[in-house]
Amino acid sequence: MKEVKLDSFEQAIEDAAEQSVPLEGKEKERLDSTLAEIRRNKNKSINIRISQYDLDRVKERSQREGVPYQTLISSVLHRYLEGTLVDEDAVLKAARLLKE
Repeated sequence: MKEVKLDSFEQAIEDAAEQSVPLEGKEKERLDSTLAEIRRNKNKSINIRISQYDLDRVKERSQREGVPYQTLISSVLHRYLEGTLVDEDAVLKAARLLKE
């Protein structure tokens, strides 16, 4: 079998793996709790009704953005809910008004 040469980073990972020990007690409970939270928060699939016109526009925009259209829809919804969705036209209008 051919011997594999590890660089220093890879060797550090190998060394750490050899020294690892299973978690017990509170550390294991904390990790289990964290993993359970991650599982609860995973993405969910939904069905929505959307007009063909809007869907076509979303698909066109997603192609320009270089992302799948479902990802674009999810991103827009998330930004809206977080209060970070920006209406570019409104921003440009406000900037013009400020210049006057």
